[in-house]
Amino acid sequence: MKSHFLFPNQLKKIGWLLFVPSVLATLIISVMNISTDDYLNITVFSIYNGSIGEASGFFKFIKNSILDEILTIGIIVGGILVGFSKLKEEDEMISKIRYESLVWATYLNYGIILFFTLFLFGLPYLNVLFYNIFTLLLFFIIRFHYMIYKLNNSNHDE
Repeated sequence: MKSHFLFPNQLKKIGWLLFVPSVLATLIISVMNISTDDYLNITVFSIYNGSIGEASGFFKFIKNSILDEILTIGIIVGGILVGFSKLKEEDEMISKIRYESLVWATYLNYGIILFFTLFLFGLPYLNVLFYNIFTLLLFFIIRFHYMIYKLNNSNHDE
């Protein structure tokens, strides 16, 4: 079967190597309330910088910790490679599971956003929106691999 828009299966391993450590590091940093401002400080090019207590401006070189950017890139690129790399055996059933998992993850993700929009305010709401960058991919990966696991178990039982 011809699968459009999917990465080769070999990239799934690279995806897991990026995704899992990045998610774990981000969770540890968040739960333990560790400031990333003290790590990996380098001079970077900024299209726009509007920090509190500093003059804002366009197209500047600034000193910045890039740890959070590295972790964000690891989660997003790793998650995309894990979620959208072909399985070794890619058929119509796998495509259906992939599609249904993506729709399910989208509904769940936006349901959570709607819930917190109604019942959470202030800075905690902004935190929900920040984490929401990753949750759609995370929900999709969890559901897709769970459904593949269930499919493989049902095939072994027969």
